Amino acid sequence: MADITVTEHLLLHQKRTPQATGQFTGLLYDLILSGKSISRRINKAGLLDILGGTGEVNVQGENVQKMDAIANRIMIYRMERCGALCAMSSEEEAELIRVSSEFPRGDYILIFDPLDGSSNIDVNINVGTIFSILRRPEGHTGEVTLEEVLQPGLQQVGAGYILYGPSTMLVLSTGQGVHGFTLDPGVGEFLLSHPDMRIPEQGHIYSVNEGYWRYWDEPTREAVTWFHNCESRDGSPYSSRYVGALVADFHRTLIYGGIYMYPPDANKPDGKLRLMCEAAPLAFLAEQAGGKASDGRRRILEHKPERLHARTPLFIGSRKDVEAVERIYAKHAKA
Repeated sequence: MADITVTEHLLLHQKRTPQATGQFTGLLYDLILSGKSISRRINKAGLLDILGGTGEVNVQGENVQKMDAIANRIMIYRMERCGALCAMSSEEEAELIRVSSEFPRGDYILIFDPLDGSSNIDVNINVGTIFSILRRPEGHTGEVTLEEVLQPGLQQVGAGYILYGPSTMLVLSTGQGVHGFTLDPGVGEFLLSHPDMRIPEQGHIYSVNEGYWRYWDEPTREAVTWFHNCESRDGSPYSSRYVGALVADFHRTLIYGGIYMYPPDANKPDGKLRLMCEAAPLAFLAEQAGGKASDGRRRILEHKPERLHARTPLFIGSRKDVEAVERIYAKHAKA
């Protein structure tokens, strides 16, 4: 079978993907180019003095890593000029980024986390870029308003991530399943390596930071205890795996099944993860691959964000594993 590039794959599926217009395909092309540029810098991070922090704190109250700032600049510079966007939102920027009138504007809105898990770069652990693509509501012209951007995840026309690890991999959905592409450095192209990715109905791995146990409420503790004591699909106990980089933990969950959990706690009652640039795009991928994503009580994709950097709890992965958590939360809600 001949190697299929991501662009060829999009063109082959264009007839079945109404949003895959030339503008949409061009958007993805520049997004992929941004990922290649970030990947090249990450691969040389230890040699270019771009490890460690900048000394600044971002809008989320988190210390900014040097590669955070670099990835953010690459994404904004490249995507502002792609001609397909009217607005962007980055995890690193407090306000909505409207495409300047000096550049051509399109009908799409890009929400992204330029470098998820960036604190792991110093210890050479996988990190990634997460992105969500929305379409501007029909009939709207002029400067983009915040209300136009605050759309529920159900409105996404595309989502994915670029994982920077032993190999660089793009995982993408435009609403027609989930497909994985691996960057071949020899030809400089992402080639289709994981067609039609599916999450197993039940997994054998649970992923959560149990160091926060004392801050959790009773239903959260019971949910995690359930995975301590239950059997996986092959009858063996569940294993605990936690990388601490959302995109890396989710990628493993997508391939092997199981569940990733970032529950609310006493210090973060609304959760920590950003709804629009982290939870919603990964929920879109999970559902397209046959899995589920929930805040413990309702579907992530049904959440309408009230603000640009709204947060949410997240339980995501194999359908049966997420449903087990939802049953426990529902039981406590009725008590």
